Amino acid sequence: MDPRSQTTTKPEFYLTEEHHPESSTNLGFWLYLMSDCLIFAMLFATYAVVGRNYAAGPSPADLFDLNLVAINTAMLLFSSITYGFAMLAMEKNNKSGTLGWLAVTGIFGAIFIALELYEFIHLIHEGAGPQRSAFLSAFFTLVGTHGLHVTFGIIWLVTLMTQVAKHGLIEANRRRLMCLSMFWHFLDVIWIGVFSYVYLLGVLG
Repeated sequence: MDPRSQTTTKPEFYLTEEHHPESSTNLGFWLYLMSDCLIFAMLFATYAVVGRNYAAGPSPADLFDLNLVAINTAMLLFSSITYGFAMLAMEKNNKSGTLGWLAVTGIFGAIFIALELYEFIHLIHEGAGPQRSAFLSAFFTLVGTHGLHVTFGIIWLVTLMTQVAKHGLIEANRRRLMCLSMFWHFLDVIWIGVFSYVYLLGVLG
């Protein structure tokens, strides 16, 4: 008998190939968030070291408007709440509700960025730009890096809204919305640290 004519039976485990996109996506995204934690930890550490080097220039108490920063903080916290509502609507398979709450989240995020840009422009106009002192260099780097993350989050949010509007709440979009949820709440936690350590402690400490 010709050996080539014999059918080769492969083991069942060889024929069966399982894919777990949800597990791999979540693991990969957690790894990304941990790397982001390291970045912000280094920025906080840098600010802790040089945050009082004013170079005979203005201090936090001279520059920061806590009322403005409190409003900005409220915008980001509200955006986190509305994103939670979007996730609840997603669990109910409510496409329009999900899109509506995501839109509200994006608006709050955009207001946050607008107020942050206003603060930066005002500080630079007052001669307190990042080149003025080590304190201001560390401040602009830390707060600006967070602002860039929020901006990226808004772009991601708009992209996902487009995907949901086009394809609905399919499994892939649900995974992406969950990842963005983790990212958005992570930025909330980082900002609470910035608000407490940089702004409150700087003005009241």
